[in-house]
Amino acid sequence: MHFQSEPIYKTVLGALYCADSLEFMRQLPDDSVDLVVTSPPYALHFKKEYGNASQQEYIAWFLPFAREIKRIIKPSGSFVLNIGGSWQPGVPVRSLYHYRVLLALVDETGYDLAQEFFWFNPAKMPAPAEWVNVRRIRVKDSVEYIFWFVKDPMAQADNRKVLQPYSDDMKRLIKRGVKQTIRPSGHVITGTFASDRGGSIPSNLIQCGNNESNSAYVKNSRIAGNKIHPARFPAELPRFFMEFLTNPGDLVLDPFAGSNTTGHVAERLKRRWLGVELREDYAQESRLRFEGLPEEVILQQGQQTLKF
Repeated sequence: MHFQSEPIYKTVLGALYCADSLEFMRQLPDDSVDLVVTSPPYALHFKKEYGNASQQEYIAWFLPFAREIKRIIKPSGSFVLNIGGSWQPGVPVRSLYHYRVLLALVDETGYDLAQEFFWFNPAKMPAPAEWVNVRRIRVKDSVEYIFWFVKDPMAQADNRKVLQPYSDDMKRLIKRGVKQTIRPSGHVITGTFASDRGGSIPSNLIQCGNNESNSAYVKNSRIAGNKIHPARFPAELPRFFMEFLTNPGDLVLDPFAGSNTTGHVAERLKRRWLGVELREDYAQESRLRFEGLPEEVILQQGQQTLKF
């Protein structure tokens, strides 16, 4: 499929476009994308340089994107949305906009909420400073929300692809076995509980920092004298969901690509990918993520034909 604009750059598996993602997605066929994973600008009570709608405007702004995403993902596909919380301006009270976004996507757009996840960022700065650092009447907000939406409740997913290492206690149980018992909660623990199934099933709490300092993007941006994108997506989030919800060769889209962490992760995981970023400076500079990869990864600029 040809797009109206040429990509800023392309790789063996994907391409990054500088465009309005709403208009871009309208060029995509129905049921053509396996996974949309993205972190759009949050609704904050102060404006950021990368652009963000106010809390009052946010749902009206975002729903057209959500409708296009629902159209283009396959019945087996998923839409993973990272959305941060916010505070009401001038008072130590939380905004409810992210819950309203969730309800609007389910009630007005027709998604099913497959599961909610929580991103715990231990490196997150304490904010708002007035309530956390100065008056000391609130604590540091270190969790953001990740909503996993589907069109079909039985959409593709396999937690065996994201198993985690067993704890030392579990390793000991596997080694010595357990007798059948009933816990105070009423759960029946049988001997199969201590079977080695290759790893521990992960929880819906994902812990990772967002303070990359040694990536090719950061190093190359500093060398080039470029300003680093102020709201970068941590690689662990798209990695987890790509491995959980897709297979190699599947198509992943990030309509708010920013510094294109999603595309870079997809390339390494052998997924086809598309990234769309509205700001040309961010789009151009995101190619720095791919410097240092094998030379055959980065191709010449030009029109790319994608098969759906």
